[in-house]
Amino acid sequence: MNVSPSSRMSPWVGRLIIANAVVLLLLMTLFTSPGVMTSLQFSPAGALARPWTFATYMFVHGGLFHLLGNMLMLFVFGAPVEHRMGSRRFLLYYFYCGIGAAVFSLGLSGVMHVGPFIGASGAVLGVGLAFAMFWPDAELFVFPIPIPIKARTLVTVLVGLDLLGALYFHDGIAHLAHVGGVAFGYLFFKLQASSRRRPQAPTRAVERAVLVQSGASEPEQPTPTAAVRHRRRAEADPVTAEVDRVLDKISQEGIASLTPAERQFLDEVAKRKKGGN
Repeated sequence: MNVSPSSRMSPWVGRLIIANAVVLLLLMTLFTSPGVMTSLQFSPAGALARPWTFATYMFVHGGLFHLLGNMLMLFVFGAPVEHRMGSRRFLLYYFYCGIGAAVFSLGLSGVMHVGPFIGASGAVLGVGLAFAMFWPDAELFVFPIPIPIKARTLVTVLVGLDLLGALYFHDGIAHLAHVGGVAFGYLFFKLQASSRRRPQAPTRAVERAVLVQSGASEPEQPTPTAAVRHRRRAEADPVTAEVDRVLDKISQEGIASLTPAERQFLDEVAKRKKGGN
């Protein structure tokens, strides 16, 4: 599988791959008792009595090929997504999708049979959905298919296959967990989109002035009240208004920014004030 967005290793993707590999190694060498696997896997029948299994099942795999398949997809999809989302947000999203897959399966266990399952597929497919949301037209090469497939097409096909597998096949694969990870990932992006569209309350005039003055990189913008005040002052005394404008320009851009006409105007005003005194 190949992909065009940056797929160099990212911090948490690397750590998750190492953690999953270490857990598999420990289960194959030191903790070989079936009871250990039972205490870590997610089973809807005993999930509420063992709440830690909502997270621990993601780090348990049925063998080397199961681990390699999930970790390859995590690297391909997860590295670009982590670079895009940021490490902390990516890690929260990963666990959100993985735990969401377990919650989804637990909810459906009331209307259909859902057996115990293990593996990071639900979280990984949630990350795959995030990749398709960020880069829907990115072309991926999936062995052995000789033509590139767009990211959104690939994720759609994978979800469709999992739905068919959950309804018609009993092959020991946690298809419902896969669908649950994608469903929770989709919900995540929908909630984010709705929060961006939510109108914000207008800021009061005093707050607006503070925000404008605190911006170091943006010039201060006059508020509507200040603009009305300047317009009234210009109508009452054009000379004073022009003096204020030139002085504001000096304070913002320096005296070197004045044009010859502005310098001459200031000299004439200064002479006039001296004559008046």
